Amino acid sequence: MRRFRLQHITAFDRFADSLRVLIALSGVILYSGLRDDAHQLIPLMLGVIASGIAETDDSWRRRARALLVTLVCFSVAALTVEALLDLPWVFALALPMGTFLLIMLGAASGRFATIGNATLLLSVYTMIGVTQHTGPPRAFWVEPLLLVIGAGWYGLLALAWNAVFVHRPVRQSLARLYASLDDYLVCKSWLFEPVRDLDVAARRSDLAHANARVVAALNDTRLALIDRLTGRRSRSAMSDNLRLYLAAQDIHERTSSAHYPYKALTEAFFHSDLMFRCQRLLRLTGVAARRRATALRYDEPFADDGRTATAIEDLDAAIAHRRGLQNAPGAHLLYAVDDVADNLRGLAQRVTGAAEAVGEADAPLQNPLPQSPIEIWRRIRVQLTPASARFRHALRLALAMWAGYLVLLAVHPVQGYWILLTTMLVCQPDYGATRTRFLQRVGGTVAGLVVGWALMRLFPSPQLQLLLIVASGVVFFAARFRHYFVAAAGISVLVLVSFNQIGNGFDLIWPRFIDTVIGGALAAAVMFLVLPDWRERELHHRLADALSAQAAYLRVIFDQYRDGRADDLAYRIARRDAHNADAAVSTHVATALKDPHGARTDSGEALAVLACAQTLIGHLSTLGAHRERLNAEDAAALSEAVAHIAEALEQVAHGLIRSEPAPVDSEQAARIYDRLVALRDGRDGTLRLVAGQLQLLLEQLPELRRISSQLVAA
Repeated sequence: MRRFRLQHITAFDRFADSLRVLIALSGVILYSGLRDDAHQLIPLMLGVIASGIAETDDSWRRRARALLVTLVCFSVAALTVEALLDLPWVFALALPMGTFLLIMLGAASGRFATIGNATLLLSVYTMIGVTQHTGPPRAFWVEPLLLVIGAGWYGLLALAWNAVFVHRPVRQSLARLYASLDDYLVCKSWLFEPVRDLDVAARRSDLAHANARVVAALNDTRLALIDRLTGRRSRSAMSDNLRLYLAAQDIHERTSSAHYPYKALTEAFFHSDLMFRCQRLLRLTGVAARRRATALRYDEPFADDGRTATAIEDLDAAIAHRRGLQNAPGAHLLYAVDDVADNLRGLAQRVTGAAEAVGEADAPLQNPLPQSPIEIWRRIRVQLTPASARFRHALRLALAMWAGYLVLLAVHPVQGYWILLTTMLVCQPDYGATRTRFLQRVGGTVAGLVVGWALMRLFPSPQLQLLLIVASGVVFFAARFRHYFVAAAGISVLVLVSFNQIGNGFDLIWPRFIDTVIGGALAAAVMFLVLPDWRERELHHRLADALSAQAAYLRVIFDQYRDGRADDLAYRIARRDAHNADAAVSTHVATALKDPHGARTDSGEALAVLACAQTLIGHLSTLGAHRERLNAEDAAALSEAVAHIAEALEQVAHGLIRSEPAPVDSEQAARIYDRLVALRDGRDGTLRLVAGQLQLLLEQLPELRRISSQLVAA
């Protein structure tokens, strides 16, 4: 039982971070205790926290380079703050400029974004450390040095950990990926529910959110894999992980597929058990994905319990029974059920046999990171426009920090730097996230201040309070991604108890609370007033990106129907780009619906965009899941339809960008449609499936043009 509990603790995906923070903070406390200098405790501890936040999920070699860059950035930022803090008006100019530059640095890659945010955080920590110092005067370089030493201490711990536990981060990423696939499969299974009062819009919304989580997990896992596939030892050890990742891509594609409108299928087979059989197989496949996630998390072998195989047999038997009935309703749609069943079989087999696929261990992955300083600058330069969400966020945060600094000079020049800390942490790229973070930050701070006050009353001993500092730091890092309210409470306890070591922590309670409210209010006000990021105003850009990516995806798919199936890098890039763009639409719509009511257009329009994008990617995924080579004659018969649909998608995308209607060739569309119907009804096998999916895509074009016209006119 004890081993079982320990296994569950170590399998927690934030366990490694929490353990490293525990060791790092314990080391800092031990060092300051041996030196008998409590004034070194706070800067060293703040350096540890900033370094932990700057941590990126890389191989130990790349992490070493990232640590070096981080320490250089930290050193420059801390020395700059120390030098300018006594020159208020110079500092008032430097603060917004530095904030803008650090946020724009994130345009280069996620790694640079993490380092930039952590550097800005350390700058605020430097302000707090300098102004709160109550000991004897010391040289200007001491505070920055202590901060950087604390950051370097944690960085070296993380580096050593990563060099020893090479595969653990990848296995945890894969576990999160397969758990998200389970959620996606469950959401998909609800569309097969043959009930009359099913809220399809709500189910589609849930499906879109689950899909966005899968896409994010796929991207995170790819980044974790890329660095560890370089070098002979890593390549050999990571082959199973790569197979699992590539299998997850196929599972996602098959799950995303939409062979025929679900409403039509559930109505046609309302009195049959076919849809229930499909739903059961999907859910059992999700259970298998969840069990694989558990096996990855606990580093155990995956064992198939055979339930999916039984469900496949039951579905096949139900289809055979239905086909044997005379004049049964829905007979004309049995071909669609056959296609769905074929896809579900492949889906289940891919989940249960994900690690056993052959020929995939050496498949290349595209590295999304910039490969040169020129590419870094090019990525940043492209984002230097008010049309860029990152530019708007950088500008808003820079102005918010500037306003916060002016407020603290007027209100509380000594302890007012908590205003800047709150402003920086609350101000997010969109209104909904800012509002949520504001509530979490203020609520967590209040809870942390109450808990911290109680703990300092209950445990006045400095030695016991040192243990509380370590515990609250661990809580912060364990909860900061999923439970920010708890994380905010934990860091508030840490701050109170830490400053109680060099003064009176009780005197910090009210200033901390008031400054948190002021800082959060400033962030919310700037978000509302400065280049307001009401997301529905940009919905047409996200849809245009999705349509362009889907057109490229369709062309690459059809190349494989013409030349033969191959999961090569070009195909996987086109597929990933299409799914990333579709997930961006889903995320954008979800964010848009959180905007203030007066700044939103009709929510029905946003949901229509979401439904249309989902339908398109569903039919494209169906074509991708069933890739088989067609003979030259059949491929030629379909090539005009593929070219027409791809060009139509691109024309609508260009029209959305240029705010003009897309051209329509009704005669050509009607001729192609009639040919596709004839091919679907007159042929069997792969040709029938491809013709049917192209027909469904063609039917979506008028609705797509209607939606684009509304977005352009808005």
